Amino acid sequence: MSEESSDANNRSLMDRIAHAFGGEPRDQEELLELLRDAQARDIFDADTLQMVEGAFQVVEMRVRDIMVPRAQMVVLEDDATFEEILPIIIKSGHSRFPVISEDKDDVVGVLLAKDLLRYVSGQTTEKFSLSNIIRPVTITPETKRLNMLLKEFRSKRNHLAIVMDEYGGVAGLVTIEDVLEEIVGEIDDEHDKDGVQDIRDNGDGFYTVRALTPIADFNETMGTKFSDEDFDTIGGLLMQHIGHMPKNGEEAVIDGCEFKILIADSRRIHLMQVALPT
Repeated sequence: MSEESSDANNRSLMDRIAHAFGGEPRDQEELLELLRDAQARDIFDADTLQMVEGAFQVVEMRVRDIMVPRAQMVVLEDDATFEEILPIIIKSGHSRFPVISEDKDDVVGVLLAKDLLRYVSGQTTEKFSLSNIIRPVTITPETKRLNMLLKEFRSKRNHLAIVMDEYGGVAGLVTIEDVLEEIVGEIDDEHDKDGVQDIRDNGDGFYTVRALTPIADFNETMGTKFSDEDFDTIGGLLMQHIGHMPKNGEEAVIDGCEFKILIADSRRIHLMQVALPT
């Protein structure tokens, strides 16, 4: 297809979308409605719509919403031997590992698993020292918006950042894959476990919960006693309680549990933050 033909097709697509909507959108929500209506008319496919919605969502979300919590970080100690490191890397299947000194608040660098290959293949005779091969660590605050973090990842060619809380302690870690999954959906590889993690413990009493989490699973993990007679998922229960389609950032309390909507569109809730009763 020539460049002129491609430009013409793009103009035609935008003309069809504008015609379907009947005017220019006044805000982001109207723009999304325009795009959903266009998708319903088969102007483009559902996967494209999902990515567009995901791109809007990362603007609203912050690093703390998707990070791997501190307690779940797989780390290496800076004085560990090659024989101690190798089993950890093989078992986890990760490609990047924070390297710590005294504790998890003292991250001194990041190890790329591929940097160990020369020691495995015998390409070097030098004595192994983890401190000689680790890369500089990238730090990001937990309040940074995901779109800004993605821009930093791309410009600095980093794939992992250590997340710091407001007190200067390590709150967790986040990878470029974590951000991209919010746009394109889950990216599974051969090391991923079957299924998606529905409930993630973020520490400090906060959890990130997918709206499609079965109520029975939510109760088992969180120690709650919500009924699943009328609704199967925790998102359905929250929707019924609120009584309307909630918007991002909207909050509600059910039996002492505090819910905050992280991601929702015009049809359903996708992701929420939950704080249990104290």
